[in-house]
Amino acid sequence: MSLRCIAVDDEPLALDLLEDNIRQVPYLELVAKCTDAFEAIKVLQETSVDLIFLDIQMPGLTGLQFIQSMAQKPMIILITAYEKYALAGFELDVIDYLLKPVSLPRFIKSCNKARELYQLRQSSTTSTPAATPEFFFVNADYSLLKITIADIIWIEALKDYIRIHLTGDAKPVVTRMPLKQVEEQLAPAKFIRIHKSYIIAVAHITAIRKSSVFIGTMELPVGDNYREAVAALTGSGTK
Repeated sequence: MSLRCIAVDDEPLALDLLEDNIRQVPYLELVAKCTDAFEAIKVLQETSVDLIFLDIQMPGLTGLQFIQSMAQKPMIILITAYEKYALAGFELDVIDYLLKPVSLPRFIKSCNKARELYQLRQSSTTSTPAATPEFFFVNADYSLLKITIADIIWIEALKDYIRIHLTGDAKPVVTRMPLKQVEEQLAPAKFIRIHKSYIIAVAHITAIRKSSVFIGTMELPVGDNYREAVAALTGSGTK
């Protein structure tokens, strides 16, 4: 078992020391080093992460603000020079709170705590399905925008980006994120993938043909690999 982790700190020396500690723990896999929270957001949008080692005092978006922005967050260990944020950190359900400079034995103890929690969660998820979130945040227009899942009409992929069309908004939200990643946060009973580039909210579908799905006057193509799933919505196939 390995825990995929990222290290986030705006101080280059502290980041290098953190990387060195991580590489000495056999079950940790460092997938990225980030100098601020916005870099970390980008990493989380592009790959799966189990654990974040996170500084608090960073420019733009502090570590605590970063935690608050996440609808579904990995395990987090705060590493900071400031003792005063400990209570706020634990109120955000962090795994541990480490004060710089961190000794290797103390670092390993914290990592072991994270590994034990990860194993406990893995064993519980085999019997209890995870709840579908009601919202998530995306990085767009230099901000973290909250996307309420119930407001999504349809989503389209544009190479490395996705465009999210929402009720009540004439302008869609464009963000850098794989379509597969956002699909994992949507309830299968409420959303359907009709094409490698399109996901639609079932409630907003107004008509279905063999090779098309309509949302009002908007016609979207059905990919060959998705026709069976689309036909299943009608109960008897499409004509």
